[in-house]
Amino acid sequence: MQVHNNKRDIKADVAQFLREKKTIGFVPTMGALHDGHLALVQKALTENSVVVVSIFVNPTQFNNPEDLQKYPRTISNDINLLSTISNDIIVFCPTSEEIYGSNPISISYDFCGLEHEMEGKFRSGHFDGVGTVIKHLFEIISPTKAYFGEKDFQQLQIIKKLTEIEKMPVQIVGCPIYREESGLALSSRNKRLTDTQLKEASLIYRTLLEVKNSFGTKSVVSLNEWVTKQFENHPELTLEYFEIAEVSTLKSITKKDKNITYRAFIAVFAGEVRLIDNIALN
Repeated sequence: MQVHNNKRDIKADVAQFLREKKTIGFVPTMGALHDGHLALVQKALTENSVVVVSIFVNPTQFNNPEDLQKYPRTISNDINLLSTISNDIIVFCPTSEEIYGSNPISISYDFCGLEHEMEGKFRSGHFDGVGTVIKHLFEIISPTKAYFGEKDFQQLQIIKKLTEIEKMPVQIVGCPIYREESGLALSSRNKRLTDTQLKEASLIYRTLLEVKNSFGTKSVVSLNEWVTKQFENHPELTLEYFEIAEVSTLKSITKKDKNITYRAFIAVFAGEVRLIDNIALN
């Protein structure tokens, strides 16, 4: 398995693949890999000649410095996990200086309002950071296809918009959410949960399933009220937001239209650990 830490070496590999007309699948990650990441890599392997996986904890998308500091970093274990799938994967593990130089700052983007909904209301500057690092990585890797999980559905929509804005010839592939047996969406942040929090956090997915099952018969207002009550006074979980939104605009709704596609989105704190999830409703 090839592991590169600088742009010069990874670009040299990529240039060779491009000369040979090979397709390049790209899976950008922040490490602390789990089965959800591995599912993205496996899909990329089936659809491309070459697969590159980046492992980079991007400082510009964290609005909370403490969250950045506590984010799990397990590069050796990550590389070992990837080797269980294929030794032909190319891994890119840059430093912040390699990506940003001495001054890690974000480009300010207008994502046509997508950045102001849900996560954007609670994480100032987050999607500017996401857009900036993905732009840099796409320019370095020159992928044919890039793979992202639907757990971060808002991010997925924003990256699709980014490729339009920057006119990047990359096909963005969204992949289904990979879940624990309990239904909890797999996340690198799950490693920070206590055993009790991990067990109780299954309520998040159970709540989304009930919303999906009731979406055809109950009003949006009543569903919002019901979800709020599920988390009121919960000893382990605190609801930050729950919204039912249009898929295309991500704008939250209070009334349904049978001709529009919707998803339910949720963010919950388990102690200091912030967990997000979503589900298609129709």
